[in-house]
Amino acid sequence: MSESTAQQQQQHPIGVYIKVWILLFVLSSFSYLVDFFQLQGYLRWTLILIFMVLKAGFIISIFMHLRWERSALQYLVLLPPVAILLLVGMMAIEADYVNALREIFFSEGEPLSPYEQLPYEH
Repeated sequence: MSESTAQQQQQHPIGVYIKVWILLFVLSSFSYLVDFFQLQGYLRWTLILIFMVLKAGFIISIFMHLRWERSALQYLVLLPPVAILLLVGMMAIEADYVNALREIFFSEGEPLSPYEQLPYEH
């Protein structure tokens, strides 16, 4: 019985793990280089998020063996975070819109530009 159990278990070559480990080290180095070169603004956060998502993807797919699982389990694990990111993105767009409306209607003093005022008469 032990032979049949051993044959059913999947063994992955150690080379795959070493290559992914080296790739994770390189991606982490790039992430630290973003701070070293003192990049600012959207470029900084875009690069940091890209490197973060790539590293998380490699860790999930190789070290947590999701790459070798059935597609139903892959979708079960990957679709909820994607849905959450989409919802957070939609909420961020709405938050910018609400913030712009508050600046238009509740600002004290002069408005930022004449195009932000709505025409109305008293």
